[in-house]
Amino acid sequence: MFSTGLGSESRGEVLLKFLEICSFLVSYQESHKIICMSQKIEKPTLTGHRTKHRKREKEKHDPSGFRDAILQGLNEANNDIEKVSKFLDSAGSKLDYRRYAESLFDILFAGGILAPGGSVVQDAAGIDKISLYAMSIFGTKDETTSLRAQYEILFKLIRRYKYLEKSFEDELKKLIMFLKGFSEEERLKLAKVVGICLANGLGSPNCLLPLFEDHLVKEGLSIEFAKCMFKAWLQEKDIQNVSTALKKAGIEGKLLELLPINKRTQENFENLFLAAGLDPIVEYQRVKASAERKKGIQTKLEDMIHGEEPVKEMISLVKDHMTKTNMQEHEMVVMVWNTLMNAVEWNKKEELVADQSLKHLKQYTALLAALTENGRSELALMTKIQEYCYDNMNFLKVFRKIVVLFYKADVLGEDSVLKWYQEAHLSKGKRVFLDQMKSFVQWLQNAEEESEDEN
Repeated sequence: MFSTGLGSESRGEVLLKFLEICSFLVSYQESHKIICMSQKIEKPTLTGHRTKHRKREKEKHDPSGFRDAILQGLNEANNDIEKVSKFLDSAGSKLDYRRYAESLFDILFAGGILAPGGSVVQDAAGIDKISLYAMSIFGTKDETTSLRAQYEILFKLIRRYKYLEKSFEDELKKLIMFLKGFSEEERLKLAKVVGICLANGLGSPNCLLPLFEDHLVKEGLSIEFAKCMFKAWLQEKDIQNVSTALKKAGIEGKLLELLPINKRTQENFENLFLAAGLDPIVEYQRVKASAERKKGIQTKLEDMIHGEEPVKEMISLVKDHMTKTNMQEHEMVVMVWNTLMNAVEWNKKEELVADQSLKHLKQYTALLAALTENGRSELALMTKIQEYCYDNMNFLKVFRKIVVLFYKADVLGEDSVLKWYQEAHLSKGKRVFLDQMKSFVQWLQNAEEESEDEN
């Protein structure tokens, strides 16, 4: 047996020491692990000190405090328009115009915050209300110079603070809704300032929509406001400016609706506005009224076409309309042509549209013949056909066929066709249409010569 050369005691001591060493290592390892686990390793952080901020408390809505600050500044301006304008310009950096825009415009128009209905809230302490009212639009002198100075204040303010534009439009709408709550003098001043503003592009013409509210129309307030407003407007700009603005607001054909329903006639409208020296408005309304009537008869005629009603009834309809509205024959025949052509969905193939159009128009030759009883009407129809065929390329080669159809049906006379060919044609597609008509015109001329020879 292999021997280590050590006694039995020596081997026991070595073994004992070995076990002691193992026990020490195990206990050391366990204790080191606990220490590591108990220690938190700090994660890397950004340098600098993070300060905790307290949430800012929401400011209390205080229109009265805003009003008092504005009124104080206006009071100190001492009725000087230039100083007022400068104060309002500088105050915008200190006072919250965005939040209190309605109160701001109430003050500038009425001298204080308006309650529902139009009365001024009377609780401003330590302020000379009489002098403040005098600084407002309602309190200023009813003179063009004074009212225009008020417009300049508004213009400079809104030019400086563009975000006030929408609030200004809303204010004008509100003021017009409150017309009944103002005095007659205040209503007239408001109307004049609104006219000046709209003429110069300050505010939107949509602010006029409340004028059509029943309670204002019924009391006659709408028509009186409109007369005064248009007078101031036309002193600034021409009728085209008015027309463009009214069209933008979608009320270009609704002026007659400003009259109370029991007085709502074209004659009453004209009498009122002529007496006020508003001839351009009268002429404008005549044109719009005529267009509305024309639109109505077109719609009715188109319904009759779709309903395949007798042509005799169509003739009766248009003749009756001409009698009532003094519409001229040459105007009516062009309108009827447009209605006839708009009543059909035309084939997109050029080779098929000729037969389709001739078949359609042949049904209504009696209607057109009833509206071409003079040369002017015949030429008006011919030039309209030329224009239509030029604008609708599928009809370019159909022009001659339509003219021949109408000639045979006594819608167009020989003299009118020859006059159109020689001098009355349009420049649109001139060469194409004259070439188409050449052989037919020659035939007409030869037939005329033969007739003269026979005579």
